[in-house]
Amino acid sequence: MNQEGPVYECVRCERRVPHSDLQRYISFRCPICGYRIFRKVRAQVVKRVKAR
Repeated sequence: MNQEGPVYECVRCERRVPHSDLQRYISFRCPICGYRIFRKVRAQVVKRVKAR
C-alpha cells in the first residue's frame, strides 16, 4: 500500500486518513466523526546512529 504524503489519525475515533483525503474538506475535519484534531502517524523505522 503506497500512499503519497503523510497519514493522520483522528484523536477521537482513531481512524487513519491520508492527507490527500483531508485536503478535499475545507475545514480539515475527520470524514468519519467530524473532529478537527489529528496526530501525525510516524513510520516505525528504527534509525541507528553510530556512537563514537
